Amino acid sequence: MTQPLDGLRYEKDEHIAVLTLDRPSTGNAVHAAMHAQLRAVWEDVRTDRSVRAVVVTGAGERHFCTGMDVGGDDAAAHTVGNGPLDQEVLLTARQNRVWKPVIAAVNGTVAGGGLHFVVDADIVVAAAHATFLDTHVNLGIVGGLENVGLAKRLPIGTALRMSLQGRDFRLSADRAYQLGLVDELVTEGTALDVALEIARSVARNSPVAVSRTQEAIWSSLETGYAQALAYAWSLIRVQWSHPDAHEGPQAFGQRRTPQWNPDPDATAVPRTHR
Repeated sequence: MTQPLDGLRYEKDEHIAVLTLDRPSTGNAVHAAMHAQLRAVWEDVRTDRSVRAVVVTGAGERHFCTGMDVGGDDAAAHTVGNGPLDQEVLLTARQNRVWKPVIAAVNGTVAGGGLHFVVDADIVVAAAHATFLDTHVNLGIVGGLENVGLAKRLPIGTALRMSLQGRDFRLSADRAYQLGLVDELVTEGTALDVALEIARSVARNSPVAVSRTQEAIWSSLETGYAQALAYAWSLIRVQWSHPDAHEGPQAFGQRRTPQWNPDPDATAVPRTHR
């Protein structure tokens, strides 16, 4: 990326990218200019075939992300425009239609818009001291997008309590783990390390197969069961012609590390039979 980042750190090491919300003095809140920056980051993730998994975290150990930086200014309360959803809200990989796994390393409090990064993550690792709350209604704003995501990952009553009580209801990391919003609960100061370990594990697998598997599962949330199965079957069939579908079994049989092809458009060379 050539674009300078303000309030973000974006680093890559081998097949893992780490995106850090880096404004600890404001609770790692997202300011208006960060929307375009985040969109650029996700476009880089999409196009860089060396990146196979992304970890999203916050700077420090107190806050993961406390949402949008409203700063007490009516104008600042609206950090996005008034256009269509797919043009205005592009904070996360899911919102940018990027099919590469994202692991959230929740290192502290998550509030309001910070929940975007949690509900849209594939895997959520949280420190035991982290808490989750939604403050939209406290500011006179509709809790809609992140809250729909909460309702997909939590019991409806808990999602509604968070959304309707606002800052008066805080979901602890332990309770979030019990209810399934958090996938792994860890001690303070270790969320990033655990998330990186998971990301490296994911990155050892076929990147194209991982991407299509991820797409099949997420897409199933938007359709009926039969339609979801049909779409998943279409992705399975497409993968059969990819080189990785041949390389994987061969490497397993030969007891060697697979050499994956990250190009989703690659096709296997037909075998010749004698």
